[in-house]
This record gives sequence, C-alpha cells and structure tokens, in this order.
Amino acid sequence: MKTIHPSVCSVIPPHLLQRIAEHAEPESCDAARETLQHMNALSVNRAMTFISPMPATSRLEKRRNVYDARQGWTLPGKLVMQEHKRRGSDVQVNEAYDGTGATHDFYVTVLGRNSIDGRGARIDSTVHYGSRFDNAMWTGRQLVFGDGDGRFFNRFTIALDVIAHELTHAVTQNTSGLRYTGETGALNEHLADAFGMMVKQYRLGLTAESSDWLIGAGLLGPAVNGRAIRSMAAPGTAYDDPVLGRDPQPAHMRDYVETAEDNGGVHINSGIPNHAFYLAARALGGETWAVLAQVWHKAATSGLPPDATFADFAQATVIAARELFSAGGRVQTVIAQAWTSVGVLGPAAVTHLPIEAPARAAARPDAPRLRRRPLR
Repeated sequence: MKTIHPSVCSVIPPHLLQRIAEHAEPESCDAARETLQHMNALSVNRAMTFISPMPATSRLEKRRNVYDARQGWTLPGKLVMQEHKRRGSDVQVNEAYDGTGATHDFYVTVLGRNSIDGRGARIDSTVHYGSRFDNAMWTGRQLVFGDGDGRFFNRFTIALDVIAHELTHAVTQNTSGLRYTGETGALNEHLADAFGMMVKQYRLGLTAESSDWLIGAGLLGPAVNGRAIRSMAAPGTAYDDPVLGRDPQPAHMRDYVETAEDNGGVHINSGIPNHAFYLAARALGGETWAVLAQVWHKAATSGLPPDATFADFAQATVIAARELFSAGGRVQTVIAQAWTSVGVLGPAAVTHLPIEAPARAAARPDAPRLRRRPLR
C-alpha cells in the first residue's frame, strides 16, 4: 500500500465552498460550512487511521456495495444495494451503483485493470451523506456523495465523470501514490479529470470532436451562472458567478497559480495538464480512450514517483507513446506538441523525438519563464 496524503480527494475545492460560506444566503452558507467541517474531519481520520485495502479477488467481476448514510455523518451507513440485487427506487443509490459499474467496466475493458487496485477490490459508495453536503469524495477507502444544497450544487451522483473522477483517485492511490499538494496534487487531479472524461465519453459513445469536455456538467445548481465545475477545452471558462467568482483555472504554465488555498491549488493548476490532454485528443481525433487512455495509464502506472511534476508526467507520456505505438510516430509527436503548447515541455521535446527515458525529468531551459498568478 502506498503512502497516503492525509487530505481526502474531493471534486469541489475548499476555496469554492469558502466563497459560498462567506457570500451566499444563510441556508447555503450553513451547508457550505458544514461541508468544510466534515471534509476536515474525514481528512483527520484518514491521517490517523491505517487504510487497509478492500478485500480482493483475482476474478474479473464487478463487486459493488452502496450504502445510505440517511443524512447522517457515520460511514459507511446502511447497506442498501449489492451486486446482482434487485434495484430500488432511490435515484442516488442507482446512479452510484451504475456509475461505479461503468467506471469498473472501462478500466477492465479498455485497460485490462481489475478494479481500482488491479486485484478485484470491492467498490464501496455511500450516498445521502450529511444534510445538503456539497461534495463527492474519495476518503482513501470509499466513495462519499452528498445530496448538494439544491441551489449551488445538485446531487453529486448526477454526473458519471464525477463518479469516475473520484474512483480514479483510488487507482492513483494504489499505483503511483501521488501526493495531494502543489503541482503533484494538481497532476493527481488531472488524472482524475482525464479518466473521468474518458469514462463519460466511452459510456456515451462520444468522440474527441463530439464531447463537451466539461467536468461535472449538470452538477451546478440553478443559482450558479456556469456550465460545469471545469472545462478541459477552455480552462478558466466553466463558470463566472457573483458568489463562486470566476473559474481560476489556467491553461498554460505562464499563468500557474501560487496559492496556499486548495492544498496549493490542486483543483486550479490541473487546468494546465487538462488542456494538454484536450489538445492531444483533438489532434488525434476519434475515440479518445482508444489511444490516450493507453498512454496516460501506462505513464501513470509505470514507476511515476509520488512527488512527480507536470514535466515528469509529460516525459512519461511521450515515452509511453513511443513504447506503445512507434518512436517518432504521430501519437508521440502529437503528445509532445500538446505538452509544448501549454508550456510544460520546451520545443526540444518535439524536435528531439524519439525521447529517451530520463532518471527524472530535467528543468525546462527552453520553456517560458513562469509568471505566478495569485488566486483571486
């Protein structure tokens, strides 16, 4: 088991919840404050408790449990759904069950990975966590979904890519064990967004051209002026709201945000590798999971260090593309160009293909000088 950073992995960053707590009407303020309080409590529990792996099996079969917290704060809650059991009428229970199943199927069918740990681990989810809880999380052991406050956020099982995003945090925990702070944490968040998006595209039969490239479409409530919580196609444009503020995600390393909030901006700076992924996908075209899923998964699970930077991972994807497809071929070139376009790799990454595996990605002497943009 990899070393676990104590913070829970959530889809909504704390700085957004803090804005709601400070600027929204009283009922939503209370929901946001309570969400932050219980996120902190779960982080403390994660830091103090050894997280043992879920019971595993060598068989390639889905094993899912869905629990109902009944608006309480005790995990996992009452078991209400298991594999091959009769479906009920609770929408959140069914969405959690179906979403974790779709994600499991993607990892098995597309990548040959047997569940989140590669050994057939059971996937546990809890719905109806707390009263108007405004987040979805991977706690280090299970998924947790709130109902949302109904104004700023809808139920957190509504978006398949959000469910897949959180389960990808579990995959990362069981492979590279990426830390959840600073640039490394932003890379962790990027992997969750990239695979969350591919699961959605795979399930709905969307190509790179037909996808909306929005993370959490349908999650924002009626009080929000926005389309989603993040945009991979155009980071910084997902929402612009009087309470939430403007989407702070950058799309290029020159705009990398230095901040003490959000574990060093893990949900903010992930816009940079997210945009590189989008650029590569659009350049290659067609079914994103057919090529990029293979490359990104190999790069993320083949010795990536737990403190990896964007440049480390970019180099790893270029190398993986060479090994999976061909040295100096179209896939490798497109991926190198995508990372160059967002300022993570310099032009030499393209002109010097095929690239050899370094011990650790070196500094980028030919990359643009970074201008650190503060979080507003």
